[in-house]
Amino acid sequence: MIGDAHRASRVVATIRGMFKKDEHATVLLDINEVIKEVVELLHGELNSRRVLVHTDLTQNLPEVSADRVQLQQVILNLVMNAAEAMSAVPDGSRVLNISSKLGQSDEVIIVFEDCGPGLDPKNIDRIFEPFFTTKSEGMGMGLAICRSIIEAHRGNLSASPGITRGAVFQIALPAHVLQSSGPTGLPDSEACAGGDGSS
Repeated sequence: MIGDAHRASRVVATIRGMFKKDEHATVLLDINEVIKEVVELLHGELNSRRVLVHTDLTQNLPEVSADRVQLQQVILNLVMNAAEAMSAVPDGSRVLNISSKLGQSDEVIIVFEDCGPGLDPKNIDRIFEPFFTTKSEGMGMGLAICRSIIEAHRGNLSASPGITRGAVFQIALPAHVLQSSGPTGLPDSEACAGGDGSS
């Protein structure tokens, strides 16, 4: 509980700093570790909602340069949105799939796929707008703040309907690429094509 309280305080401070245009306290992060931290933090809440989380995390991904607390907050918000969306789904069918992979152009990709009612295609372009919400008690700021955080990290947050049902949210963040020369005299990014870059 004390750890959660400190974390909540850091979330408030960093988001306030974002709107004040303060510099991000960015560090190199293993995205898989951040995902695991958030899933562990929400373990009790997800259990109470009968939500089963499946993770498919690609190993040895390049690190990303990001503010840990802000990135945790984005992932937490997307996971909780998915859990809420599946509240009307029968027990046993509430499954959230979270995966990570290396995308094109040296991007680290995180994908969240739920089994909820899905997204109305006519709202796809609006769900990230401030104050737009489909929730009866929502403020419409969660996804807008999430996108602002990801864009401040030179990334992208997008959404699409699932193939058969549910919704898919995807985060794309630029991978940290080492520029120093490797043993071959080439930059590490060339000398170790497909190298892990993990800590």
